[in-house]
Amino acid sequence: MPYTKDIVEELNILVRYNLATTQEGIKIHKTASPETIAATHRLFEKGLVSQDDGGYLTNLGIETAKQAQTVLDILTPA
Repeated sequence: MPYTKDIVEELNILVRYNLATTQEGIKIHKTASPETIAATHRLFEKGLVSQDDGGYLTNLGIETAKQAQTVLDILTPA
């Protein structure tokens, strides 16, 4: 199954988180693109982030963000 546009948007949100600390979250403002707002809402519904507008990663979100970052690191040219 290939990545859909929605999944790519969600992955782009997850890789914005600082994985070096659990004390740093993100806030998606009302002025963000509709795609970004929708992706963040889906991540909240899936239990990956603590708030509808971002917040902190949940335990599942941390693991998912780590994997997303690993994929990005592997696929990004040096």
